[in-house]
Amino acid sequence: MTALPNSLHARDVAYVLHPYTNARRHERLGPMVIDHGKGVYVYDDQGREYIEAMAGLWSVAVGFGEQRLVDAATRQMSKLPYYHTFSHKSHEPSIDLAEKLVKMSPDGLDHVFFTNSGSEANDTVVKIVWYYNNAIGRPEKKKFIARNGGYHGITIASGSLTGLQVNQRGFDLPLDFVRHVTCPHHYRFAEPGESEEAFADRLAAELEATILAEGPETVAAFIGEPVMGAGGVIVPPATYWEKVQAVCRKYDVLVVADEVINGVGRIGTLFACETYGIKPDILVLSKQITSSYQPLAAVLFSDAIYQGVADQSERLGTFGHGFTTSGHPVATAVAMENLAIIEERGLVENVGVVGPRLQAALRKFADHPLVGEVRGVGLIAAIELVADKKTKAKFDPVGKVALYLFERAQEHGLIVRAIQDNIAFCPPLIVTPEQIDQIVARFGAALEETEAWVAAGMPTV
Repeated sequence: MTALPNSLHARDVAYVLHPYTNARRHERLGPMVIDHGKGVYVYDDQGREYIEAMAGLWSVAVGFGEQRLVDAATRQMSKLPYYHTFSHKSHEPSIDLAEKLVKMSPDGLDHVFFTNSGSEANDTVVKIVWYYNNAIGRPEKKKFIARNGGYHGITIASGSLTGLQVNQRGFDLPLDFVRHVTCPHHYRFAEPGESEEAFADRLAAELEATILAEGPETVAAFIGEPVMGAGGVIVPPATYWEKVQAVCRKYDVLVVADEVINGVGRIGTLFACETYGIKPDILVLSKQITSSYQPLAAVLFSDAIYQGVADQSERLGTFGHGFTTSGHPVATAVAMENLAIIEERGLVENVGVVGPRLQAALRKFADHPLVGEVRGVGLIAAIELVADKKTKAKFDPVGKVALYLFERAQEHGLIVRAIQDNIAFCPPLIVTPEQIDQIVARFGAALEETEAWVAAGMPTV
């Protein structure tokens, strides 16, 4: 449909460069303009209703239109709409939230640094680790090990940690301080007949070999999402995190848990570290700490790291890192109210009820001709599409079929996410059993239409 001159659609195409978007295709198609939301639903500017089965971008825990968050922001805007945290300045909401996060997080994480996004948070992780190792006399210990398929953001540093080519092609990334090891996806990368435990053994051995090849004195940290998100919702194989951590501890390599997507209840525990027995030196949070009503992220880290950083700041005169809006009073006030809602309404417990329902319902598609694997945990899941179930062959080109299915789902009033050949699901934590059933039914209708389109030779539409 041709956009009318001066319409929102035409103005968007004229003026906005969209992230994660083919700009030329966007010129042809134009945007879906979302006007408002309520609960698990959003509505476009034409009045059409959609179930937001991705919680925005993995993030709107309490749903859309939550008045308590609006009121919390309004109260704080009226009292102190902005102040910084540079040069010994502070304010009550950031103090409250730092204390809250330390007390609710896994043991051993005693200090907090605030940023505006997960990307900035992981960029900050790199800088803190470098600063810390300089402080304690290990100037060569600067390399990070990350995983292919992992997602840690899109700044120059965090985009280098990310293990997805789509975030690196054309940007001269990754930088040379990162080494990437095998993605822990058993379906795709296990050898024939290899059990999950044996696969985990092999990946741990690969990690150890990489550390030894680089030199343990040069490897500073290993970073990973407990459950990979933007790489296609990859659930780790049994014993993986136990074995990876053992290797890291053997060579004095810090463990960084990126819970930007996993954290605050997404997989059915407050933190995924609890589920997988991860004892991180550094933990990264964002998205669900404010339900993305305000931009905010947090880096939590051990007292040992803090002491090194603090000593270095004494020697150098300052810790020369920060953002104008680090610990923004409105964002941190909203986060406190958001966390209160999650606790009061038992939303983590709700994941324990509706998560198994989502996982079981999606696994009923496992025998479908287009489906290679169904995977997930709690309220995060993915269905991987394949051209051939037996050989696991991908479609050519990769992503074409998933994109078609994604668009068909939108026609059925369902917003999911296409990630190469995967369709991802990540509904708000408030989702009900009945809404889970609607998500699955709408997806099923889109999948059947996609099967017919593939059978017809994938004609251009």
